[in-house]
Amino acid sequence: MAEKASKAMSLLKLAEERASLKKELDDRRRKQQLDSVPYLPKDCVSNILIRLPLESLQRSRFVCKPWYNIIHDPQFVLDNLHRADTVLIFLSPVNGVFRSRFDPQDSVFRENPNSFSVESKIFELKSMNLLHRPQIHPSFKYAMKYIVFADGKSTILEFNATCLGKIRASCDGLIVIDNKLKNGELAIMNPVTRKLSLLPLGTIYPPHDESFGMARCHDNGGYKLVHLFRDELHFIGCEVLQIGEKSWQVIDGPSFELLKWFGFEPVSAMGALHWVPEINHSEHIVSMTVDDLKFHKIMLPKSSRSNDRILEVSGHLCFVAHEEMNEISVWILESLSGESWKKIYTIATGCIRDLIPLYFSRFKWEIYFMDKDGSVFVFDFNIKICGKSQSRREVSRFPKHRTWFMSIASFRGE
Repeated sequence: MAEKASKAMSLLKLAEERASLKKELDDRRRKQQLDSVPYLPKDCVSNILIRLPLESLQRSRFVCKPWYNIIHDPQFVLDNLHRADTVLIFLSPVNGVFRSRFDPQDSVFRENPNSFSVESKIFELKSMNLLHRPQIHPSFKYAMKYIVFADGKSTILEFNATCLGKIRASCDGLIVIDNKLKNGELAIMNPVTRKLSLLPLGTIYPPHDESFGMARCHDNGGYKLVHLFRDELHFIGCEVLQIGEKSWQVIDGPSFELLKWFGFEPVSAMGALHWVPEINHSEHIVSMTVDDLKFHKIMLPKSSRSNDRILEVSGHLCFVAHEEMNEISVWILESLSGESWKKIYTIATGCIRDLIPLYFSRFKWEIYFMDKDGSVFVFDFNIKICGKSQSRREVSRFPKHRTWFMSIASFRGE
């Protein structure tokens, strides 16, 4: 018996020695491989990665752990955001027909395995059994798309992602969408990285009586989602969610006299969210500073008309207003406290009428407009010419397009 035990101990010791020798050889081989690759400082690697197209950058995360850490570093994410140009993001029905109601009992729809489904991701987050998941008909699905304007032409591209809900807010590279599988629930995601998280339930109101806006905080680099809603007595309530927290913070909303209409999406600029209070003849805008959550009334330089807009340009708030004699004036708000507007340009539109401002290009001194027929025009401030873009009409058929940045922006410290 003792002899058998001794033999077993010898075999165990031999196995341990062989495992130790194998580990030593593997470590030596790995070190030789690393020594054969020229060393590049981290800053140099980061400087190369930041210049990659988004699709290549996404794949580069899985090359090695150091690259993964670089790409997920908060400073790298911020640098990537600063290099991102503006596009228009919108939802298009997968079968070309809008549907207004979702019923989980509708007929079977199997997701394309290569497509990202918001609802499938939500099922996964909620650990819902495959047999208990509602079957979704494709006629209720929306495809996430975006349109890029460059060199006088437009290109419509897809994220290869689908959802049931509408986009309720956007900021940087993030969007907030409805979770149609649960009334009032919202999800935040980045369509580029496909990272998604459910948000805690807030106050539930009909869409025409509420407004969502999202902005980045200057103090901590996080994001805040602001929800305004009008109750039965026409008082405006307000709640704010710091993305990543588990509950909404209720604060005092603006008075009814200040904000009578939720038709235009709020604009994020200068550390605040800004609302146009009426569809026509607005004399002021309503602003909420994101850090201290205070509402302010800022007078406009002139009365706003239905085709006028407030836009963000280079971090500042801009007011683009139609004048008489086929001219459009461009005003910049110099500070939130001083309420000082400065006219920086007057655009002569000639015979082109009813232009609605869309957005300013981030890296070129250009502004894009859309007319009532859905045609897109671009004004180049350098050459002082307003030209018609060779654009497809698809974006004009979906009025809920939003300006958005193609970036790897993250809503949490990943």
